[in-house]
Amino acid sequence: MLKIAYDPIYAHPLPEGHRFPMLKYELIPEQLIHEGLITQENIFSPEILDEEIVLLTHDKHYWEQLRDLTLLSKEQRRIGFPLSAKLVERELRIAQGTIDGCHYAFNYGIAFNVAGGTHHAGTNWGEGFCLLNDQAIAANYLLDKKLATSILIIDLDVHQGNGTAQIFEHNPQVFTFSMHGANNFPSRKEKSDLDIPLPDGTNDDAYLELLDTTLPRLIDETKPDFIFYLAGADVLASDKLGKLSLSKTACKQRDLFVFEYCIKNNIPVQVSMGGGYSPDIRDIVDAHCNTYRVANELYF
Repeated sequence: MLKIAYDPIYAHPLPEGHRFPMLKYELIPEQLIHEGLITQENIFSPEILDEEIVLLTHDKHYWEQLRDLTLLSKEQRRIGFPLSAKLVERELRIAQGTIDGCHYAFNYGIAFNVAGGTHHAGTNWGEGFCLLNDQAIAANYLLDKKLATSILIIDLDVHQGNGTAQIFEHNPQVFTFSMHGANNFPSRKEKSDLDIPLPDGTNDDAYLELLDTTLPRLIDETKPDFIFYLAGADVLASDKLGKLSLSKTACKQRDLFVFEYCIKNNIPVQVSMGGGYSPDIRDIVDAHCNTYRVANELYF
């Protein structure tokens, strides 16, 4: 069964005119149900993540500033969301949803989180709409519980996974791979185990050829027993923050490549959705829903 983490808290209210498209978190499950791809049975609502699990990944002082709402104003601006108790609860539920998704992936091969992909959050900082790094938290959880010994994080959001790279910089059990826009946020990049920076305007053929030659080699070399996939929809040509030139068809083919290699190598995968900032929210939702459509076709 395709299991999907979602809770209404994901669609957190923001000040009018805010550029982050929170509405997509409501629309994705609604669209999948409307199509008959899933029912309510596929969706689960995560609990609040335990603090001790947060601290496997994030600095205690940083976490306490988030929890106690004492983060400095300049650090809140770096994140891009007004800090509130509800926002922190949202982040904890998202991270728990990614952990729960790992357990479902062990059973079904794959699981999703409607939100997550908060890859800009580092050990002791948040930025770029990311407070806690859900996939990093889940990876450290798997290692701590000895549920995995070698993890590959495939980050195909248009922005570099700088927080994820920094968190696992000295951890040989987690291989971080980020294929992203070279001239995009963040301005200061961290060093992933493998970074592929793409020039502005990279098109379908160039992108897919790079990915198709890189992924099988990576899997062969790292021999992961678990994969995290960050499936950003901000690689689309329509994305106002993206700078690449991918069609929705190519974005869907990208997802197909990832899932086919996971299936071929019998590696469970947890998928978080990452960014998407096209002016027409229908483009964002459709591109994200394509990831679910491909997974459902291949796995179920």
